[in-house]
Amino acid sequence: MGVTGSPTNINQGSRTKGGIGESTLRPDGILKVTGEFAYSSDMWHEDMLWGHTLRSTVAHAEIVSIDVSEALATSGVYAVLTYDDLPTAMKNYGLEIQDTPVLAHGRVRHHGEPVALVAADHPETARRAAAKIRIDYRELPVVTDEASATAPGAPLIHEGRDDHHIGHVPHPNIVHRQPIVRGDAAAAEARADVIVKGDYYFGMQDQAFLGPESGLAVPTEDGGVDLYVATQWLHSDLRQIAPVLGLPEDKVRMTLSGVGGAFGGREDLSMQIHACLLALRTGKPVKIVYNRFESFFGHVHRHPARLHYEHGATRDGKLTHMKCRIVLDGGAYASASPAVVGNASSLAVGPYVIEDVDIEAIALYTNNPPCGAMRGFGAVQACFAYEAQMDKLAAELDLDPVEFRQLNAMEQGTLLPTGQPVDSPAPVAELLRRVKAMPLPPERQWESAGEHADVRALPGGLSNTTHGEGVVRGIGYAVGLKNVGFSEGFDDYSTARVRMEVIGGEPVATVHTAMAEVGQGGVTVHAQIARTELGVAQVTIHPADTQVGSAGSTSASRQTYVTGGAVKNSCEAVREQLLELGRRKLGTYHPAWATAELLLEGGKVVTDGGEVLADIADVLEDEAIDIELEWRHRPTEPFDLRTGQGNGHVQYSFAAHRAVVEVDTELGLVKVIELACAQDVGKALNPLSVVGQIQGGTIQGMGIAVMEEIIVDPVTAKVRNPSFTDYLLPTILDTPTIPVDVLELADDHAPYGLRGIGEAPTLSSTPAVLAAIRNATGLELDRTPVRPEHLTGV
Repeated sequence: MGVTGSPTNINQGSRTKGGIGESTLRPDGILKVTGEFAYSSDMWHEDMLWGHTLRSTVAHAEIVSIDVSEALATSGVYAVLTYDDLPTAMKNYGLEIQDTPVLAHGRVRHHGEPVALVAADHPETARRAAAKIRIDYRELPVVTDEASATAPGAPLIHEGRDDHHIGHVPHPNIVHRQPIVRGDAAAAEARADVIVKGDYYFGMQDQAFLGPESGLAVPTEDGGVDLYVATQWLHSDLRQIAPVLGLPEDKVRMTLSGVGGAFGGREDLSMQIHACLLALRTGKPVKIVYNRFESFFGHVHRHPARLHYEHGATRDGKLTHMKCRIVLDGGAYASASPAVVGNASSLAVGPYVIEDVDIEAIALYTNNPPCGAMRGFGAVQACFAYEAQMDKLAAELDLDPVEFRQLNAMEQGTLLPTGQPVDSPAPVAELLRRVKAMPLPPERQWESAGEHADVRALPGGLSNTTHGEGVVRGIGYAVGLKNVGFSEGFDDYSTARVRMEVIGGEPVATVHTAMAEVGQGGVTVHAQIARTELGVAQVTIHPADTQVGSAGSTSASRQTYVTGGAVKNSCEAVREQLLELGRRKLGTYHPAWATAELLLEGGKVVTDGGEVLADIADVLEDEAIDIELEWRHRPTEPFDLRTGQGNGHVQYSFAAHRAVVEVDTELGLVKVIELACAQDVGKALNPLSVVGQIQGGTIQGMGIAVMEEIIVDPVTAKVRNPSFTDYLLPTILDTPTIPVDVLELADDHAPYGLRGIGEAPTLSSTPAVLAAIRNATGLELDRTPVRPEHLTGV
């Protein structure tokens, strides 16, 4: 058994490397930066077919007829499917409300809605065949905003609604409504010395992930299907796919393939059911890969919003009350709109102490593109508006905008408008202090460079539109409040299977979850947790699939908290079983087996004093320990539908930004010079990844501030710019310096004290940039994104 001699002490060099708190390398990192990583669009199968989706060319119309005969007659075509070919009575799907047709039937409700499917032996053959399908549309009036959605006699987007929200909304074209009422805002208004009001508009943002929707469906001998797909939530997909196919869930086996970004846009289904239908119809593997044009129609977007805010304050700067109304455009189908409404309303007050509030948030059904989950999830739109209000109030009171925010900042123990106490650190004032204290970048840096000045540092960049004339600097601040995890009573859990065995004489841990790795680095953190808890150097991450229990969605900044918690929990159970095995086998060799606190460290069983009792490999020998467990965070509860009261969220995260911009006031061009961020992360499990997440979220927030917007024609409801030529994205040339100050104040309720981090920086970066542009120009600027014409008046 290899246990001889006296016990020794473990030395520093023998401790397990690569555990939590270290910036370990990502296992997929080198493959991705060298172009060798296999994404879902790279998958291949012998004898596979290619699928293609025919989409509606109008936003709202009756389908009079569909003729597929010419498409079916095309050489190389194996199948053409329409609504009438769907195999079961279940022909809709949806995250919460099953209102989205697999293929349109009788009516299309938005531009780009799927109408028919084609499978062929070549992608171009499939596209050409789809173009031969003849559809006769009778166009109907379009609903594009609140006025047209709720007008008397307005067309109903979904007639005969029977979902559980219909009983508390004032109109069938309102998906969900959530008021939040606390105190007496009307009475508090009378105590205010200053009242400011504002109307704001937040544009429709696309997730713009670089890897398009794609997947491969392979029919199997048992009549089922294996689906390899890029997604955010395998088990949610499975729950929606299987009923449409008429198959039990155990015959729809899903495996995560390489995901090229997500940001919420892969939480809903795209091509999953379509590929499976074609594979089962043809008996052949079917691959579907969207091009960029299709991708703009193939997933939901961030809700555009109109927000009306009113704040009051006393002359000494204390907030008295807040009233707001938030109208989110959910588009043609519900997607995640109900949950986005819950977030927008419950977080509408921001990270401030305001006792008297009156909040209403709604989401509309319209004929615009469907909107759903995107990084920030309702809190982004609200943060833009309430931070603009804070600047207005500070100006009215002649107070420093940062000091005004600090004066009203929430802290641990603050009661939110929902009545829920903030029961972990809430260092809002400290984050603002830290970000303000960071050194400012030098002004007009191009002047000191003389003839060596780089035009990329100027507004307009390589377009060489200015050499500094008319350029003005502005500085702006913002801070935001974001929830972590699923809320409002949702059973938010995750599952982890952990196996410990000896391979090649060394102990090896295998971690198996269904977590979707979409670029956030979860696979790295899971290995770090296993090393920390099990004291082994070798950790294998099993591919994510549905052969293990659900891990929930890779969204809501929840995966490190929830699936990380599940991995930690299962590792602890494996450790206890291994120690019990050691006690049975080796307990007579040393009394510490029975009396000491035992740990696993550096491949050995050690006491808490560092004394080595045995090698893990000698304890295990040829046995394996394999445990699969579910783990849950503290329960939440639904918000009251009348007052909005309730403990709806499990955790909160906070980030503050300072933006420095230079604006060419003559041409309306903006260059963001710096976006400094301070964020509390609770515990940085992987510090390098933490900084990367903060910087990525910061840039995504900057994008909607100055360039990103899906333009929808207000008359036809058709998308005008479905391409990366016309939908502008920040590139490395637009990316400013992003210094990050990471604060670690542990949340005692969370594993390792960590705090979900991925979304908070997306909130405050947008209003910080807008505040800086206002500071430079003196303009009010009440919408995102800011375009040149908003700055020049042209």
